[in-house]
Amino acid sequence: MLLIGDNTLKLLSWNIQWGRGIDGQVDLARIVDTIRRIDDFDVICLQEVAIRFPGLAGSCGEDQMAELASCLQGYTPIYGVATDVPDGSGGRSQFGNAIFTKLPVGQVWRHLLPWAAELSTPSMQRMLLEAVIITQFGPVRIMTTHLEYYSQHQRNMQIQAIRDRHVEACAMSQRLYLNEECGGTFEVFPRPETAILCGDMNFPATAPERERILAPFETGIPRFQDAWSVLHPDQPHIATVGIHPVDFVDQPACFDFIFITENLAQQLKSFNCDTMTEASDHQPVWVEFE
Repeated sequence: MLLIGDNTLKLLSWNIQWGRGIDGQVDLARIVDTIRRIDDFDVICLQEVAIRFPGLAGSCGEDQMAELASCLQGYTPIYGVATDVPDGSGGRSQFGNAIFTKLPVGQVWRHLLPWAAELSTPSMQRMLLEAVIITQFGPVRIMTTHLEYYSQHQRNMQIQAIRDRHVEACAMSQRLYLNEECGGTFEVFPRPETAILCGDMNFPATAPERERILAPFETGIPRFQDAWSVLHPDQPHIATVGIHPVDFVDQPACFDFIFITENLAQQLKSFNCDTMTEASDHQPVWVEFE
């Protein structure tokens, strides 16, 4: 049984486009209000969170992690920087993914994903943010990412890197305390096989990249399952982009996924999407376990 708080675990994933809504306005309070209206979540995973990045449309260079953390009292904020560049005034502009959680946090990893040199294709550095969340069920790895949009080749490389990190984690889950002297920076913290991978994958549900994520591993390593398909195996994925007018898809499609290791499938209760909000160019998706 998955026993977390009131016997449930609620996780939301959302590409917030640095808080920029369909109306072109950057409004982080609107993002938080939308999340609160949906439900009270144990874990919130956000993509496209910026710090001092005035070059983003509608942004004035605000520290979005600080603003979101101020609004999300009671949550531990975890930031993963993908892009880190000069801001033009002596500081740094940063762009990446974030996890906010009410639950205790174990070890955190920030993995830069492959960034191949494709000279004629726009691209940017991408990353995978991984944090172990301590639950009554035991430790669970929460991973959130935002894959490359313009290049399938780069997406495939990034997916392979994520799969490699999963294999690595499953091997590390078997680590033991060697002796009393292995403390300090050598202290062993849990990095469990059980995991949730979510984010803006920048491919539709019919794309071969999805099958790459779901492909089996060698014996003994739990594979990923698509949370939507676990509950709705015979139904097309609900659209998460293009419901409201955007310039990067021609018709509504699913770009935002929540994948779970197969040992969580029995506890998965629901998968939902807010198709109404216009607070971002993506729609928030969320799952509940019990």
